[in-house]
Amino acid sequence: MQLTGIHHLTAITAQAADNLAFYTRVLGLRLVKKTVNQDDVSAYHLFYADGLASPGTDITFFDWPAPQERRGTNSISRTALRVAGPAAIDWWREHLARQGVTHAVPVERDGRLTLDFEDGEGQRLMLVDDGGAGEAHPWAQSPVPAEHQIRGLGPIRLSVAQIARTEAVLTEVLGMSHDRDYELPEGEVRVYRMGAGGPAAEIHLVAEPKLAPARQGAGAVHHVAFRIPDADYDAWADRLKQRRVPSSGPVDRYYFRSLYFREPNGILFEIATDGPGFATDEPMETLGERLALPPFLEGRRAEIEAGLKPL
Repeated sequence: MQLTGIHHLTAITAQAADNLAFYTRVLGLRLVKKTVNQDDVSAYHLFYADGLASPGTDITFFDWPAPQERRGTNSISRTALRVAGPAAIDWWREHLARQGVTHAVPVERDGRLTLDFEDGEGQRLMLVDDGGAGEAHPWAQSPVPAEHQIRGLGPIRLSVAQIARTEAVLTEVLGMSHDRDYELPEGEVRVYRMGAGGPAAEIHLVAEPKLAPARQGAGAVHHVAFRIPDADYDAWADRLKQRRVPSSGPVDRYYFRSLYFREPNGILFEIATDGPGFATDEPMETLGERLALPPFLEGRRAEIEAGLKPL
């Protein structure tokens, strides 16, 4: 029973229309599900992913009228997105410059070519060359050439004040393996691998005890989710109980099933099944074109649609 990689990452936007434009028109991702936060139906929950809405490719956003985040520790501090090869990194450097997107120069980091950039709300992102390993499912309607499209989520970097207890959760509860270390200006980064490892299955952990704790807001990450096969869901729920990890218990999100808990420094983790997937209630060809609601919210469609801002 192992985690197989990053499932999705959920962040916060206070500008849903601008967010939609950036992630689809600038980054070239596909809007694969336009729905609402199931715990706060006044807010959109937007899912961007590859052409087939594959698990492990989606970055998602809650649309909340929140002030800007206060950066600090005990937070998810950078999200990597995978592309294939140095030529892709070079294409993205030129593309981001043309689009007026704040970005750094490409650098080699942890043996991989990377390119840091931010969206319009300061969401900290990074393109990483994954060497073209594994499957890719380009979106035919993307403005980005197929060979340079974002292939999925890459390593997720966490900043914590007290590293030992987070490490214990990663290894003893979640079964990750300490793989290697590398240096950043922030300090030593410890890399933890899930399953077979690789850029799509890594957590990068750095201790920053001198920083004040972050305060979530627009531009912040809300949580990160880890992939599991559908058949392992009950076993993971039992594992959290046996390890006495306070959690949400089983939560059915309709498109996947989830378990939520906080690691000791307060970062929210989710364990999520690969299925049933986003094509459960919409044809694959028209994903994201209408407001999708799970069956238990469908009876409130008129009320929910009336409370949402146009995109």
